[in-house]
Amino acid sequence: MGLSLEVQKRKDSTPSVNYDVVVLGAGPYGLSATAHLRGQGLKVAVFGKPIYYWRANMPEGMLLRSYWWATCLSDPQKKYGFEQYFQEKGIKERLDPLPVEIFIDYGLWFQKNAVPDVDETYITNIEREDEQFVVTLEDGRVVWSKTVVMAPGLHYYAYTPPEYASLPASLASHTSEHHDLSQFAGKKVAVIGRGQGALESAALVHEKGAEVHIIARKPLGWLRFSTSKRPKWMRELRAPQAGMGNGWRNLLLEKYPYTLRRLPQSIIDNEVDTTHGPAGSQWLKPRLLGKVTIHENAEVLKVQEVNSKAELTLSDGNVLEFDHVLLGTGYRPDVKHLPMLDKSLVSGIRTHRGSPVLNDGFETSVPGLYFIGFSSARSFGPFYRFVVGADAATRHVARAIAQRLVRTRK
Repeated sequence: MGLSLEVQKRKDSTPSVNYDVVVLGAGPYGLSATAHLRGQGLKVAVFGKPIYYWRANMPEGMLLRSYWWATCLSDPQKKYGFEQYFQEKGIKERLDPLPVEIFIDYGLWFQKNAVPDVDETYITNIEREDEQFVVTLEDGRVVWSKTVVMAPGLHYYAYTPPEYASLPASLASHTSEHHDLSQFAGKKVAVIGRGQGALESAALVHEKGAEVHIIARKPLGWLRFSTSKRPKWMRELRAPQAGMGNGWRNLLLEKYPYTLRRLPQSIIDNEVDTTHGPAGSQWLKPRLLGKVTIHENAEVLKVQEVNSKAELTLSDGNVLEFDHVLLGTGYRPDVKHLPMLDKSLVSGIRTHRGSPVLNDGFETSVPGLYFIGFSSARSFGPFYRFVVGADAATRHVARAIAQRLVRTRK
């Protein structure tokens, strides 16, 4: 297939540059991938605003679910982890849970040191021509690359259940749309969902002075916690610390991060949807229980706007009116929702439940096109939905791409 007319015009009028790899996204996975790819001696360009999703879409006052040591970005020499950041900044206390503001500052520190030349121009189109990728930027530049690594921000995958589509933005929005939650002070707010994002948003909105109702289809679940009443050795024996949460299962996935890739798809799906399904951190309990109204095992049967409010009819018989509905309904990867992928490219990507099906090297069915991070969980498991998975994923994909380019040059 030839280039689209618009891209052909830009190609003819704009000097093009050739790369071994173009990385889309400058979040934890995109920055880490760039560092490792360059460590392989490859010519790499990375496009995106550094740590932007965390800066613009995470609420002020948020605390990370993961331990601080499990939120390190990755570079080949291991020079820019959280421990080095703490030392350089003179921070002596190792905070758990970690404030999002510290993680953002760390991410920008990593970028400044490990990947200082991020191009903050967004990519508007990616298509394939003559076994290479043609990448068009929003400022009209066109670059060519042998391979592309996709590390898109979560905002592309924010899931809004269809029943809320009829409500205007003033009455319903996804939790990821709000950095400042003070706008909900004095209002009655419904939070839909039972995962960490939903529950922490509910706590933060309540603490801003709102009346909060949590509505969940199933009972709330809480991450495993080792009681401090037992000796440390016993706690660690029963439930050792791991990046995704305490427990032997999580520790094994962390030590052997490619294990699930070799198992049937049904097992991977169960790990993603059930074993690592919606749950909240233990430290949220005292901020929620007895302070907000919780509707468990409650389905939302009907949603409508009534007198400029959102009216929700629940399966438990309650009919409630709210000033706003916050959708803590999580994220669902779907490559069709990535606007920069040309339709001709999307049609060639084999998918499973919207996620790209990846080979052992994180490569899609389109040769030279790779996905890492949240997009890869359906192929490799829930480990890669967390920052802790960045090291294993980006080391692996960098080696795979370097080996591929060696083969194609022969």
